[in-house]
Amino acid sequence: MPWNWTQAGWPHFAYDAPAMEALERQFLLTSGEILGAVKHVGGDDRNRLRIELLSEEAMRTSAIEGEVLDRSSVQSSLRRHFGLAPDNYQPRPREQGISEMMVDVYSEFAAPLDHETLWRWHGMLLSHDRGLDAIGAYRWHDEAMQIVSGRAERPIIHFEAPPSRQVASEMATLIEWFNRSGPVGKRPLPALTRAGLAHLYFESIHPFEDGNGRIGRALAEKSLAQSIGQPSLIALAYTIERDRKNYYGQLETHQKTLQVTDWLVWFGQTVLEAQQVTLDRIGFFIAKARFYDLHRDQLNDRQTKAVERMFREGPSGFQGGLSAEKYLSITGTSRATATRDLHDLVEHGALLRTGERRHTRYWLNLPDMTKLA
Repeated sequence: MPWNWTQAGWPHFAYDAPAMEALERQFLLTSGEILGAVKHVGGDDRNRLRIELLSEEAMRTSAIEGEVLDRSSVQSSLRRHFGLAPDNYQPRPREQGISEMMVDVYSEFAAPLDHETLWRWHGMLLSHDRGLDAIGAYRWHDEAMQIVSGRAERPIIHFEAPPSRQVASEMATLIEWFNRSGPVGKRPLPALTRAGLAHLYFESIHPFEDGNGRIGRALAEKSLAQSIGQPSLIALAYTIERDRKNYYGQLETHQKTLQVTDWLVWFGQTVLEAQQVTLDRIGFFIAKARFYDLHRDQLNDRQTKAVERMFREGPSGFQGGLSAEKYLSITGTSRATATRDLHDLVEHGALLRTGERRHTRYWLNLPDMTKLA
């Protein structure tokens, strides 16, 4: 199979730059919108927003690889790494590792890329894994590095990366290209183009025994952040994870060719979608803060518990809304008390009610989030 790294011209990817122009313009415009929206969030609320956005990305970039993390453990670890007041939750090694890497990507986005940065990310991410020979170092095993699926007796090889003996030189070339193509480099590239190429380039070398997907997406985040001059905080992994099958399909297709216009267009559209997700989340966060400003003193302990549970479902809330049965399950109270609680929440304007009898549902009554940015 003629993998991209075996083809004449590697690692010079070919693409139609005009196909990216509209996407590049929209990326910069939406980046400004995100910055403007964040300015509505100050002080401790901004720290909480940062923790929420980064923890979701940590969860999703791991979920793409089939790894399920504990949200509370991730958020606790992020708080510690950012030097914020710790909570009582003890983070676990796996969650601590991904959180440490995310904080490093966030805090050191402007620094040039080097081998040590990538090794550091790998060490943070996989320090808990005792089954790897190389942690914090490029792979050195003689066996072929392959992406395989299917049964052991009839495997499907989706991609085979360069042999380990080539990795050091391949990575040196990638790092030199990454720094040269940055906004202060000798040959700067537009934001989406550079980030999309960086991710595909890195994944095609696949330099580590494990963790290549998570580190490759972190590299794309670093590239985007450098292009706008600040941490991007966009929901890239969240958006990719929702369309994970297509993501892997795009990678597989474009690891067999150096013609990558379609990859860059797909990646650019994914980033724009991720930016919109981030704008929606910031609006939801601001609306949540305003909701509590209005209603915090009106809620009893049961109502507070139920409302907090509703907010954890995110902007869409409970699928189908909050029912009386769900309220009973969350609070453990009696049916009569639940009825009074829900009636009071509607009377105070904290919840909206729809439907009748057994079809009655309740929804958070939030400010119009489209007017908050």
